[in-house]
Parts: sequence; C-alpha cells; structure tokens
Amino acid sequence: MFRPIRKQPPAKSFRLPEIRSAVTNVAKAFGLIWGAHPLSTTGMAVVTLLRAALPAAQAWAAKLIVDGVVDAIGRRSSNDFWMALQPVLPYLALEFALVTAGAVLNQSRSLLEHILHARLSHTINTAIIRKSLALDLHFFENAEYYDKLENARREADYRALSILNDGFMFVQNAITLTSFIALLLAFSPFLALLLLGATIPLFIAQSRFSELRFRLLTWRAPEARRMMYLERLLTNSESAKEVKLFGLGEPLLKRYHDLFWKFYAEDTTLARRRSAISVGFGVLTSLSYYLAYAWIVFRTVIGAISLGSMTLYLTVFRQSQSTFQGMLSGLNNLYESALFMSNLYSFLGLEPQMKLAEAPLRVPRPIVRGIEFRNVSFKYPGRSDWALRNVSLTIGPGEKLALVGANGAGKTTFIKLLTRLYDPTEGQILLDGVDLREYDLDDLRRRIGVIFQDFVRYMMTAGENIGFGQIEALEDRPRIEQAAAKGGADEVIAGLPQGYETMLGAWFERGRELSGGQWQKIALGRAFMRDAEVLVLDEPTSALDAQREYEIFQRFRQLTDGRIAILISHRFSTVRMADRIAVLENGELIELGTHRELLERDGVYARLFNMQAEGYR
Repeated sequence: MFRPIRKQPPAKSFRLPEIRSAVTNVAKAFGLIWGAHPLSTTGMAVVTLLRAALPAAQAWAAKLIVDGVVDAIGRRSSNDFWMALQPVLPYLALEFALVTAGAVLNQSRSLLEHILHARLSHTINTAIIRKSLALDLHFFENAEYYDKLENARREADYRALSILNDGFMFVQNAITLTSFIALLLAFSPFLALLLLGATIPLFIAQSRFSELRFRLLTWRAPEARRMMYLERLLTNSESAKEVKLFGLGEPLLKRYHDLFWKFYAEDTTLARRRSAISVGFGVLTSLSYYLAYAWIVFRTVIGAISLGSMTLYLTVFRQSQSTFQGMLSGLNNLYESALFMSNLYSFLGLEPQMKLAEAPLRVPRPIVRGIEFRNVSFKYPGRSDWALRNVSLTIGPGEKLALVGANGAGKTTFIKLLTRLYDPTEGQILLDGVDLREYDLDDLRRRIGVIFQDFVRYMMTAGENIGFGQIEALEDRPRIEQAAAKGGADEVIAGLPQGYETMLGAWFERGRELSGGQWQKIALGRAFMRDAEVLVLDEPTSALDAQREYEIFQRFRQLTDGRIAILISHRFSTVRMADRIAVLENGELIELGTHRELLERDGVYARLFNMQAEGYR
C-alpha cells in the first residue's frame, strides 16, 4: 500500500560546518584506508599519477598522426609513397604504447581496488565490533545506540572505498585537466573559461542533493531497523512457529510493505528532482561544447590552425569538459561519502560511561569477608523510577543466597550490579571490604559465573557451548565433560550424533536443534565450567522437568561447595535450600532470613510460599 510522503527533515541554510566536517572525515578515511593496507594504497597513488598523464599524451600523439597523414597526402605525386608515410609510423607506435600502458594501469587499479576493498571492509567491521565490545551494557538497552549502529554499519566500507576512489580520481582528473587547460589557453582563453563555467552549476546542485540524501537516510534509521526486524521476524526459526500459528505472516508483511513504499516514495521524489536538475544543467554543458566545436571548426576552415590541431583541440576540449565534469562529480561524491562517514566516526566516538580504576586491584582468592551491598540504589539511564532502592545486605564466604520477588522487583538488576554491568547510582558494593570499582573489571568478571534466564544459544558445537564458560580452557576436554556432568548436559550430549563435536541449532548444516530444557542443561554446564568464586543462577531450571530440577538441587550444595552462590527462582521448592532468602518488592529489600524464619514471620514470603504450595495440593 502506498503512503503519502512524510515531511522532509529541515534543511540547514548554513553549510560551512558540514563542509568542515566532510573535509575532516576525508582525512580520517584516508588514515583508515592506509591502516587497512599501506602497500595497496601506495600502489593506487602511483597508478593514479601515471594515468593522469596519459590523456594529454594520447591527444598529442593523435595530432601528430593526423598532421603526418595530411602531409603524406600532400606528397601523392611522389613515386615513393611509402617514404612519404614513414614519418607517421613512430607516432602510431607511440599511441599504441600509450594505449597499452593505459590498459595495464586500468587492470592494476582494479586489482589494487579489490584487495583494498576486502581489507578495508574487514578493518571497519572489526572497529565497529571492538567498539561494541568496549561499551557498557546500558548502550545495548537504548534504542539510540542501535540507530547509531545502523547508521555506522550502513555503507561504511562502501563509502570509505568511495572516498578512496573519488579522492584518487579527483587528483588524477585535476592533473589531467591542468595539462588540458595549458593546451586550451594557448589556443583560446575564452574556451577554457567556457569549459569551467558551464559545469559548475551542475556541481552545486548535485552537492545540495547529496546533503538531502544524507539527512534523509540518517533521519529514518529507526524505521530502517524496524523494517530489518520485520524481515528477520518473518524468516527466522525462532519466530516461525508463532507467526504460522497466530496467522501473523500477512499482517506483518503488510507492515514491511508499508515501510518499503514510504522509503520508495521518499527516494523516488528526491531522485526525480535530482534528475530534472541534472538534465537542465546537462543541456547547458552540451550547448557550451558545441559552441566551442563550431569555433574550432571555423578556425580550421579559415586556415588559422591545421587539421591535426583541430583534432587536438576538439579532443582536448571534449575530454577537458568530461574530465572537469567528472572531477566535480567525484568531488560531490567525495562530499556525500564524507557526510556518511560521519555516522561511522560518531559511533566509534562513543565512550564507555563506566569508570575504571587507575590502579586496579586483583580480586582476592579466596574471598574471605564476602560481598556487601551498602545502601545501594540504582536507576537505569534515562529512567526516573528506581530499579533498586536502599538495598543493604551481606553475603558471607560460601553462603547460598536466594532472591525472590515478582517480575520487575529488581532481582536481575541486583545481579547486573554485582557483575558490574552497571554501577550503583547511590551506595557501594564491596567485595572483601573493597568497592567493586577498585578491582580490575576483567578479573572481577572472570571470578563470577553467571547463567541468565535469557542465556545465549550459540550456534556452535556442544563442546564450545560449554567451553565458552571459561574460554581459556576451551581445549580442555576433561574439564568440559566435568562441567557438562554438573549441569546435567552430559546425558544430552551422549545422545548427539557426534557427541561434543555436534553442531547445535538449526542455522547451519547438520545442526541439531535441542528442546528448551536441553538448552538449559547446556547453559548450566557453561556456568559450572567457570573457575569462579561466585556462582549466579538466574532461573537456572525454569525449562527443566520436575525430576531433573530435583536432582540438580539435591546436589546444589555439593556443586557450589566453597563458593558464594546466588540463586534467582520463582520455585520455592528450590529457594528453600538456600542458607538465606532475600525478598525484593518494587526494588526494595523487604524481608531477609532462612526459609523457616520467613515462614514464621508470616510476611510476603510466607504468603507467596503458601500460595504456590496450595497449587500442588
């Protein structure tokens, strides 16, 4: 369905900041290109300089050939016609050599461009991924981050390569044009002025449309992401069952179509305006060429210049105008690509908000005093409500603590703060009496093993899925097998055709899809793989059957012996095994004690426990 075009983003009347930014981005882009592959970049520069000298040399060779032929024609009365023609042959050889050199240079340029494109794409994608890895979690929970990522990834490598091509082509055309203008000035300064003046209006108009296109594509990044999401939703195995059973296919496809037609209307309107302006100024350019053509022919007819000179000037003027037009068009493309590169540099300029200690400490081994939450409060960035408020509690060495509460009570936020995915807005979290912010962040996270409720299902081998829990031990098969046994994944892997080498998931060839419970056992194995002082299990058995859950938690203390263990679960048959239970409500710690103590208190925990127990009677 076609939708009316929306109002365009407002155009800026003052372009100097954008021009300054574009110039800066071009310099940065060439630095990026040089870093991707210095040898190919140098080769491109050399080829550019050599190609720049060819057109004028070829035009001069053509003049020499024509004048030589005319002179030979004038000697027809001579009996030795071959002798009259012989002076032209060196010029033919010269032109052949120039044409051959041009072909070799063109192929060399194509090869170098291919190499650079591959290296440059890898360099840019790696830079984007590294930046993503360095950013705090709150960026990934913010839609603005994904808009910036979408703008950075879209056409980044293409635009960088375009800057390379257009930049070198601009230099090549500038050198070629300089040689052409030198020849034209000797013939007629007026023609040189006509050459330049007729092409500039088209350049100005094209650069204006480049700005409009840049603003349009940047402005609609959220909708472009929505369109990509709908495409993924309609083609991905994770959503295929619901899409089919709920009949969502056509309604969602209609939304996809609506976005397409909206983009189509915007792009087509801009393209029509650009084409109309280009045709108008193109006619002006062509008219200037034929005026010059008529003048050169007139000068030849009256004998002011030779036929060879006419050939030279016609060739030079035609190529000068196309070269100048190409130079301005390349400059316009360079400007447009530089505008788009600002999206990449804006993304790469993002900085983590989490402050790191200047002299970070190593995490103590073993933990002696435990973990303390001291008046901890937290708000998510951009939110006004508190996710946690004035939470204070201590978890002793080797203690097992269970967190319970309704969805949204703050349980997962508690874990995010403990693992320093976020820092408290107020208060402190201490490990052996030292603020978590004083420890080395990577070392801290290595000492904490976590399985979240929304754990990742890696489309890789079963062994890798478990071994990722301690990446340094990925090749340690006995350790992987022990971790799998602790989480109950050993029996799952035993039934796979290639055992630990079986590819999991349906994304790749010969991949084996698992049930939700089987995936959860794999994730549990991954958590037990980590050599951690603290083990965090967020709904670790939600997809397991009752018997398997009972077996795992009968061994719970054995599996977590000597470690601090924090357990989040809605099943009170599970949490009662913990040493103490913390009850959270609306981000506040309202009850803390053993299972028996909380039942005797007859508060929120007791009410929730009795409600759940009643459901089993």
